[in-house]
Amino acid sequence: MAYQVFARKLRPGTFDALVGQDHAVKALVHALDNDRLHHAYLFTGTRGVGKTTIARILAKCLNCEEGVSATPCGVCTNCTEITEGRFIDLMEVDAASRTGVDDTRDLLDNVQYRPARGRFKIYLIDEVHMLSKPSFNALLKTLEEPPDHVKFLLATTDPKKIPMTVLSRCLQFQLKNLLPEVITTYLEQVLTDECIPFETEALKLIAQNARGSMRDALSITDQAVSFSEANLTQKQVSEMLGTVGSGQLAPLLFALVNREGPQLMSLCEELASSAVDYPDVLATLLRIFHKLAVFQAVGTVATDDAQLIRDLAGQLSPEVVQLYYQISLMGSRDLHLAPDPRVGFEMTMMRLLAFQPGDPDKNHAITIDTNTQIQHQADADTTKSQDASPGNPAKTAPVNSFADMHWHDLVGKLKLEGVTRMLAEHSWLESADAAVWQLRIDESHETLVNDTQIDKLQKAASALLGGEISIQVEVGTLHSETPAGRRKRLTGLRQEKAVQAMQSDTNIQALVSEFDAELNLNSVKPINSGG
Repeated sequence: MAYQVFARKLRPGTFDALVGQDHAVKALVHALDNDRLHHAYLFTGTRGVGKTTIARILAKCLNCEEGVSATPCGVCTNCTEITEGRFIDLMEVDAASRTGVDDTRDLLDNVQYRPARGRFKIYLIDEVHMLSKPSFNALLKTLEEPPDHVKFLLATTDPKKIPMTVLSRCLQFQLKNLLPEVITTYLEQVLTDECIPFETEALKLIAQNARGSMRDALSITDQAVSFSEANLTQKQVSEMLGTVGSGQLAPLLFALVNREGPQLMSLCEELASSAVDYPDVLATLLRIFHKLAVFQAVGTVATDDAQLIRDLAGQLSPEVVQLYYQISLMGSRDLHLAPDPRVGFEMTMMRLLAFQPGDPDKNHAITIDTNTQIQHQADADTTKSQDASPGNPAKTAPVNSFADMHWHDLVGKLKLEGVTRMLAEHSWLESADAAVWQLRIDESHETLVNDTQIDKLQKAASALLGGEISIQVEVGTLHSETPAGRRKRLTGLRQEKAVQAMQSDTNIQALVSEFDAELNLNSVKPINSGG
């Protein structure tokens, strides 16, 4: 018998054998057991999470000779033919290769006829989002009023491309990416059943690289079994995938902590000679910095690299950890823009070595390098507090830093318009150095944040300061007044003063009294309503 790869050999044939999609299975089982069947089902999710597998199991449940139930027998003629992909009443179509309207019409030509063998005639359309607009229109006609003997099972990785008219006629199930722990446990069972020796750390590495896809995990395991001659070790799997573990990055991290530039570059050279996958290296660094931040926040760590986390936590402040995470995140995001991945990775290491966060105790002051500083002269509105008096003069902020009122001024100096200006005005500058600015925006304005607007904001800031500025935006609770909030508050104050002035004006009072009139306060506007 020809060898079957794990992904095909182990494809679940029943709902009980399915891993990690309990929410979808529970709903389908209840529907089957209580005869509450919909005429069209849509399964969405990333690759390899079980969309077509669930659809085929459902086809068995509907056409098993034992009757409709959530537990098909699996041995009758109908179940066997569905498993082998030759059941005459199951039309399985790959929409990626049959996108035309003629293909769809040919498929649906016989929809009105009763099934030849089974209880239901089932149309399983994979990657349904690839259909053309005319094809969707042709499909929609049948979806609107389908015959009782027809069921549609649709699967897609991109539901946003499906017309709403089609979505509204389907019962939708969003399948989840599988957790690495779930994948690892399943792989342990598979290899135990196959009598293949393995190290658990090797399976954890496979699960991590599968990115939530069980099919990818099984395919990588197949490859690893061949590569390691049926004895999976972490070292061999890491070598096969070009990945590095946190332990392998420990020397690099300590060279970074100790500010040892030559040693850091020597270790980068060693990584290059090992032909590592640089996106994976940066992803591993991000996971380490995340664990560090969590450990510093809650004081506990339950990971295999706990000792490394504890050692680093004693040498890095929380502010440094946050900065390292942001720099690594930007480096990972921009890696494809570098001349080659190694250059991008090494420049990220140089940024980690070069930058340190400012003093958090100085009223959120943001220090700018002398080569890119703004000579800021605050005007009377921003340099004098409202309660300033001869005995209590207002203080002026340092020339080489942005204090809290100064972010409002900076937004005004940036040449921004449209959505980009709205993004800046509804944000607050949390921290910054000569190259990296960290903005925060609240959840109600999260829709303003996208790569295009951030890029425009970066260009405007770089042009104003005369140096390359990288801007990162996080969504969270704001603890300071944004420029938009300040403008709204000042506008409100001016409105209150205008109303008070109208109400206290003697001429207005005389007119109201003489003509028994009423002052429409809603029509009162200050002369200057600008921010």
